[in-house]
Amino acid sequence: MLDATNRSGGTATASPRASAAQLTTAVLVVPAATPATALTTGFAARCARVLLSPWSRLSLLVVLLVSAASAMLLLEPQKLLTDGLPSQLGGAAAVVAYAVAYGVCTVAFVPRPILNLASGALFGSQLGLGAALGGTVLGAGLAFCLGRALGQDALRPLLRGRWLKAADHQLSRHGFRSMLAARLFPGVPFAASNYCAAVSRMGLLPFLLATGLGSIPNTAAYVVAGARASTPTSPAFLIALACITVPGVVGAVVAWRKRHQLRAR
Repeated sequence: MLDATNRSGGTATASPRASAAQLTTAVLVVPAATPATALTTGFAARCARVLLSPWSRLSLLVVLLVSAASAMLLLEPQKLLTDGLPSQLGGAAAVVAYAVAYGVCTVAFVPRPILNLASGALFGSQLGLGAALGGTVLGAGLAFCLGRALGQDALRPLLRGRWLKAADHQLSRHGFRSMLAARLFPGVPFAASNYCAAVSRMGLLPFLLATGLGSIPNTAAYVVAGARASTPTSPAFLIALACITVPGVVGAVVAWRKRHQLRAR
């Protein structure tokens, strides 16, 4: 705003008070958050905290595993033993595809002996062993990552019993050799060992290395048995059958004796 010109016809000059008023009114005022916006933001934050909470993630893991197991019941992967692979697959692509399917099936609790036998029957001893071991490591890695991301935070506070704490301490401090022994011992369930390792503080790389090395003997026995199933009297089939049966019997005897020793305590 300009002051009025003087009566003598002089030039108008800007008033200092008027300039200050103009600057004040020119400042942009940021509107405060409305109550509706604050309520929406608070509700979204609460929903995010609930969805990302340990028990919500554990529930998601359970839903995923149950859904995968149900899908496997409908798909019936054991038909590979009789029907074989689709005709579109062949060569290296078939081996890779089977290894990936093997890994997914193990996460869905499909028994590994069936998959190992099918691998040998489809690809022979050498390629079958490679596909089965690749699928074993892949499936173990998937289960480990799922258990670590979705289940560890909820389950670790529940490790209060003496035996649970001892197992967690063993896997956390001596992960490689503990998992190697679990893979070599035929009585330890594959899925259970995967999720136990995921809940512990064991590293992913030692877990995968121990799984790959420890799974070789048992996997090779089943793969060779599947590859030579058409000639059940051949030496290779009989040796593979012995490699499957003897460790299983020894493992059952050891487990039975340990059971009695624990009861005696």
